[in-house]
Amino acid sequence: MNKRNFQENTRYAIALKDENGRMRPANIYVYKLHDDFMIVRFTDKSGMLHKVPYGDVTKIVKTIEVAPEARFMVPDILLSAKTWQSRTSMQAYSSSPRVGK
Repeated sequence: MNKRNFQENTRYAIALKDENGRMRPANIYVYKLHDDFMIVRFTDKSGMLHKVPYGDVTKIVKTIEVAPEARFMVPDILLSAKTWQSRTSMQAYSSSPRVGK
């Protein structure tokens, strides 16, 4: 997979390689796309942000567009490539105007 296969502010059901190289299903919300990786939140796990290399995704099973009023917002500085140079995950609070936060 590469950057062209994904869009920002979109939900995906994917097949993802875990740290042991095994294929695992995952549901993600894509916040930001960079050249070599994307910043996502696993919607079926904790609310942490994660850095996911495109090469770790082997298959996109389902794509769900997210309406602008239902998108999760995180400050841009937390999504910049410079912030993620030495990180693989980060605890960050995100909110959606639709849920009143």
